[in-house]
Amino acid sequence: MRWPRKNDPASIRTRQDALGLNGLVTSIDLEPFAGAAEAVTGVAVIPVSVVPLTVELGDYELDDDGRTQETGRGTETVHVPLAHTEGGLTASMTRGAKAAGTIRTYVLHDRITRASCFVCRDAAEATELARWLEGEVAAMRAWLADHEETFLSRHAKLREVTSHVVGPMCHVLWAWTTGDAVGPNMMTRNSYALNMAYIMERAPVKPERAILEANMGGDKKPSFQYFQHGHGKTVLADCTLSDESIRRVLRTTPEDLETLAWAGTHGAVASGMQSVAFTPASAIAALFAATGQDLGMVGTSSMAHGTGRRVEGGFHCSIRFPGLEVGTVGGGTSLPSAREWLELLGCAGAGKVYRFAQIAAAAALALEISASAAMATAGSENFFQAHHERGGLR
Repeated sequence: MRWPRKNDPASIRTRQDALGLNGLVTSIDLEPFAGAAEAVTGVAVIPVSVVPLTVELGDYELDDDGRTQETGRGTETVHVPLAHTEGGLTASMTRGAKAAGTIRTYVLHDRITRASCFVCRDAAEATELARWLEGEVAAMRAWLADHEETFLSRHAKLREVTSHVVGPMCHVLWAWTTGDAVGPNMMTRNSYALNMAYIMERAPVKPERAILEANMGGDKKPSFQYFQHGHGKTVLADCTLSDESIRRVLRTTPEDLETLAWAGTHGAVASGMQSVAFTPASAIAALFAATGQDLGMVGTSSMAHGTGRRVEGGFHCSIRFPGLEVGTVGGGTSLPSAREWLELLGCAGAGKVYRFAQIAAAAALALEISASAAMATAGSENFFQAHHERGGLR
């Protein structure tokens, strides 16, 4: 049979019949999902747990230059939805949240990038193009503003342009802010317009070819560029565990935690990791799945740098996410279940993206605390026991 591609009811039913699907995955109304993916045929049902988490959140806005400015702070308990099938994850995050008490969060930076490349005749022309670009940023911003009535996005704001010449190639990193959306579609439209209608037409040298994305940033691929400079919201979360909570809740000692931090950091260096943390991807993936985020961005969004050190009366720990690619509008956030979970967090719609990014970082830190504590015990017995009891089939 010819495979139907449309998402009208007849095409959906044809695909279901052809595959013999009839059950839970097809039992709900699929119309609300038709705008989120092509060739919709059913749904995947994942259990969602909820973890209470106390967070001191900052209120943030961008100044005229695109820098994040904190305008206030407040502490509240949020309930974090986690869509996953990883035994022990919810229990572990709950334990970490209890031990942490209040987790403080900060938004440090906000940029998302598209890494284009212009192939020139030789290195001399590539260098000339790079130098010309340095002086064109203000003019390019004005050009984008003048063309907002076309297919360009008015929400994607050009902030910086960075070039990197290698051989005849002038790589260009376009840096944008995109409001409450993650923004890949917005910045792609605007970057393409700059490449083809501005640079290819106005540059003092004529590039042989323009490539919209050429990996200098590493879109949806972990990279040093993203670990250092970020790709999304750069967020820091920290807390101080008291000696009492370490003993009573985490059932380990500050000395054990310090030893694990020392050994784990050197292990990360030895392996060449572009992330220095314990298990941030588990928390990020579960929260992303529940709230309609782009799952392809879990790999880069879970890049993290954790720290831990002994302090008087306890143990200070933190985690830095250089590029949380999150949104509270657009994409899968409009799906019925995703919208409900975002509303539970107070993160649905415009003006909520910095709040959501901070909650994601805090949830990941809570899981880091508990999982690290389990590994830090003598022989990592607690970590083994948790997986032995909750690991399913033997």
